[in-house]
Amino acid sequence: MLKHFLLPVLLLISLFSAAQSDEPFIRENYTKAEYDIPVRDGIKLHTIVYKPKDASSEKKYPFLMQRTCYSVAPYGADKYPPRLGPSPALMRDKFIFVYQDVRGRYMSEGVWTNMTPHIDDKKAKTDVDEASDMYDTIEWLLKNIPENNGRVGQWGISYPGFYTTASALAQHPALKASSPQAPISDFFFDDFHHNGAFTQAYYTTFPVFGIKPPKPTTQSWFAPEMIHPEPDGYTFNMKMGPLKNYDKYYSKNFFWQETVNHPNKDEFWQKRDILPHLKGLKHAFMTVGGWFDAEDLYGPLNTYKTIEKNNPSIYNTLVVGPFGHGRWSRETGHTMHNDIYFGDSIATFYQNNIEATFFRHFLKEAGDGKTGLPEAYLFDTGKKQWKTYDKWPLPSAEKRKLYFHAKGKLDFTQPKESASASEYVSDPMKPVPYTDNYKQMAGFTPFEYMSEDQRFAAVRPDVLVFETEPLKEDMTLGGEITALLKISTTGTDADFFVKLIDVYPDNEPNHDYLPNPRTVLAGYQQMVRSEIMRARFRKSFEKPEPLVAGQVTDINFRLQDVLHTFKKGHRIMVQVQSTAFPLFDRNPQKYVENIYKAEQADFITAKQTIYHQSGAASALEVEVIK
Repeated sequence: MLKHFLLPVLLLISLFSAAQSDEPFIRENYTKAEYDIPVRDGIKLHTIVYKPKDASSEKKYPFLMQRTCYSVAPYGADKYPPRLGPSPALMRDKFIFVYQDVRGRYMSEGVWTNMTPHIDDKKAKTDVDEASDMYDTIEWLLKNIPENNGRVGQWGISYPGFYTTASALAQHPALKASSPQAPISDFFFDDFHHNGAFTQAYYTTFPVFGIKPPKPTTQSWFAPEMIHPEPDGYTFNMKMGPLKNYDKYYSKNFFWQETVNHPNKDEFWQKRDILPHLKGLKHAFMTVGGWFDAEDLYGPLNTYKTIEKNNPSIYNTLVVGPFGHGRWSRETGHTMHNDIYFGDSIATFYQNNIEATFFRHFLKEAGDGKTGLPEAYLFDTGKKQWKTYDKWPLPSAEKRKLYFHAKGKLDFTQPKESASASEYVSDPMKPVPYTDNYKQMAGFTPFEYMSEDQRFAAVRPDVLVFETEPLKEDMTLGGEITALLKISTTGTDADFFVKLIDVYPDNEPNHDYLPNPRTVLAGYQQMVRSEIMRARFRKSFEKPEPLVAGQVTDINFRLQDVLHTFKKGHRIMVQVQSTAFPLFDRNPQKYVENIYKAEQADFITAKQTIYHQSGAASALEVEVIK
């Protein structure tokens, strides 16, 4: 049923490839050189430098770097990539582009670990992390690559986004601009977990992150360990059974074993959270994300907010567009996410007017922070237009609560009934699918569900649906969202998956770019935001506690931020369910110490009750922009 297959690294980074190769331009305008740069503990980091041919003592260029665990290929003096830098605009504007394999990956020496723990107080040469490797690399580049102007910038998307954030802590005086894009910040909330619930949709990725190469290599050493599921990912994962059964494939995978043996946010995960270290920063930041990024939306929002809180005097901006994971790095013409059309050439607008402006200003121009860009450059996914703000979230936004009511009603009035609740039965043997796209369930990672039509879920008896009357005027929800649930269960543990949905009117016309001609936008239930919460972590992610069966309990948790205008005639909907499979693993619903080691017999059916009554009013707290 399973077979090994080769997954080239280029598949991992294909999102960021140009549709048309610029290799001839690069060959004509850049020289390529490869170096093994020594750092303080004696390890050598493989680095490729592309330098403009017209660089001279009169025409010096800044460095623009990317550090990555996904290979700096192509290797070899005469092999050139199809593009350089974050965008065609910056490639043609010319910088000294630097690409580096991080330690322990591909052609770099050393031992690699996921989310390298940062060491604030380094006392010896053996105290190394991404910041020290970056500092030593910058020192080497400044001394050994002539015709540089003494300024360094860096960017990276996804895991390289984490390396951008962590490397920014180098605090080298030459480092002037950092742009973490879709950065991972904490694997307990990004990528592999959401609020501690395991992102089971990532099960095929573990060979990439959990097998160490025997020696430096240009090849994808992990490829023979990749598994390819059946085309129906839902059935494949159900047949797999409890998570413990993945040991069949990953018994020697160090990252899988670390994940299994650290089910709570203990010291292991705490050391790999980069956010607490973002203090004392001095250079400029531009953090970038996509509103429909299924992998890393927690990362960019919380990276920006943490930097802003801890470093209020530095240049720090946030950009979030109508994109999936990393999709701002390539132009698709008609900008789509799933069935939703947002406009044309939005990635090019971002690249030319936002990203290029940032790097040019700090690396080639005055560098005084007067870029002309706003603090927050955000795309309203309902109005389908860019908005600019001086702060994010907006201090002027009005906090309001969308309350659940009997008979599936949703509004801003607090329930007055003394006894009112909605119930559903959650059966982990028949979990709610997270998508209607079964092909997506067997993919490397999910991409499309973040804006998907939720009508397939709304008709299920194990999904609660609450919705407003048609809106009489536009309503913009912009800022933070918090689910405030009052629940009880017949089990001793539970998950709650909450979705904020834009319901289109019954006369909504189809647009011209629908990928599936059978799609009907009339009555479409577009998911705007969603998040899961594992109830055992309701008080602490470090010290979980079982639920008391039958006891009314608060389950409060943050969804990620949103900027979405629900238009006049649309409805606002909230759906609540306990499974979203196989995006997230199934909770046994009977408390066990470690769900990764649960047995099949531990999985039980449970009745979940959501209260909407006086004194126990469930709601979604939102911020409304007038």
